[in-house]
Amino acid sequence: MQPRTPTRFIDPALLAGISHLDLVAKTVVDGFVAGLHRSPDFGFSQEFAEYRAYTPGDDLRHVDWNVYARTGRAYLKRYRGETNSQLVLMLDTSASMGYSSHGITKLDYSRYLAVSLAYLGNLQRDAAGVIIFDDDVRNYVQPSTRQGQFMRVAHAIEQAQTGTHTDFAKPFIHFQQFLRRRGIVVVISDFYEQPEVVIKTVEPLRYRGNDLILFHVLDPQEIRPKLKEPSLLVDMETDDAIEVSPEYAKEEYGSKIDAHISALKTKANAANIDYCLLSTDRPLDDALREYFLIRKGRL
Repeated sequence: MQPRTPTRFIDPALLAGISHLDLVAKTVVDGFVAGLHRSPDFGFSQEFAEYRAYTPGDDLRHVDWNVYARTGRAYLKRYRGETNSQLVLMLDTSASMGYSSHGITKLDYSRYLAVSLAYLGNLQRDAAGVIIFDDDVRNYVQPSTRQGQFMRVAHAIEQAQTGTHTDFAKPFIHFQQFLRRRGIVVVISDFYEQPEVVIKTVEPLRYRGNDLILFHVLDPQEIRPKLKEPSLLVDMETDDAIEVSPEYAKEEYGSKIDAHISALKTKANAANIDYCLLSTDRPLDDALREYFLIRKGRL
């Protein structure tokens, strides 16, 4: 059996103890990238093309320090397709995203994922931006590669608060109004909406040549609830309440959530939209690995 790569630094529960999201992103991505160097199966999406000599004013992050250590000369790596990608993160902050059964809410997990993807995009010189939404657009940071863009995106994500119910139509109409060029659109949500409504709403983005990825974030108790006695469950968006028995939770609810997940995945795949289910106890390196697999398949 192959030894498992340690993921303790990328455990979402431990990330909750880090004070700022930019530090969360650095912790997650730096740990993940270190793992990539040990794996022959993964690499950054941009293909290495050539070196060029460093000139004053160049970004020191792109200096190959290994070459510098050997030669005493500074060279920058250049990549094919450099700065030609746009990454837009769409983060659902509806009330249901505030749910947690184990110390980390769906919104916190989604924040960690979103800011890590933004940081990863920054490393790859992608033009990253974010839309925060519930039943309306609450914040929008336009995609850009200008200085300080990652911190602008990280601040917007960190300030996101749970709102009301979800309305997918408004943020996607908003996004299409400001869409200037095609790229990658990542939607992070618990998708408590009919699968056909979700896909019908987001599908037009595919017509414009965008690669679309749906990250379906759920709490473990939402996927497989474990009740020891009858419980009163309250809808966080509508305040509707229903008494649920352990038998119902295990059998009827289980089949219903499985059908919802299956339908969303099937309809997404049929529309050429990528889908990934994430439980909030899943290490963040697994989530990034999934993203890399999807993105690698698009190149």
